Amino acid sequence: MPKGVPETVPEDGLTTRQRRNQPVLAVHTGPGKGKSTAAFGMALRAWNQGFDIAVFQFVKSAKWKVGEEAAFRALGEVHERTGAGGSVEWHKMGEGWSWSRKAGTEEDHAVAALAGWREIARRLAAEQHRFYVLDEFTYPLKWGWVEVEEVVETLRARPGNQHVVITGRDAPSALLEAADLVTEMTKVKHPMDAGRKGQRGIEW
Repeated sequence: MPKGVPETVPEDGLTTRQRRNQPVLAVHTGPGKGKSTAAFGMALRAWNQGFDIAVFQFVKSAKWKVGEEAAFRALGEVHERTGAGGSVEWHKMGEGWSWSRKAGTEEDHAVAALAGWREIARRLAAEQHRFYVLDEFTYPLKWGWVEVEEVVETLRARPGNQHVVITGRDAPSALLEAADLVTEMTKVKHPMDAGRKGQRGIEW
């Protein structure tokens, strides 16, 4: 795809503008570092375009301080104060989901993950946001907490122009097939190979 020009153009009856403005389902998978980082980089671009952003983190503990969360919450405040960018919502399963009335009381992670997915599906149907990051969502799919077929069907049928980015290792084949953009992160070298633990500004 040199200079951003597609090598082939399908005969689908769409104009260049219509094809360019289709919603994107992206999946960042593989064993390498950078899956979530790349997703949040896309979300930054989306925020700059004025898109409403919704982040759902499915595995990270509520106690885990994520640097991107602080940055995006600050950007949400900028939007509220100045109108620049878009609105931002950030939800973590470990908090019992911030939209749930039972925050902090759900001990069954499988039930909580399914509740999170059902909330996302509801928002997609209502076209509530323009850009979604479903961080580490491949794990509930892999563990059977959420049905892959239901997820794929819902994502394929989502109305409007809602972009969705899903991250995590071992993405199921049905999700990869449904996606418009798939990136596999492959580890070549990592500081942990030399016994170095994560550090500020790199891992968080």
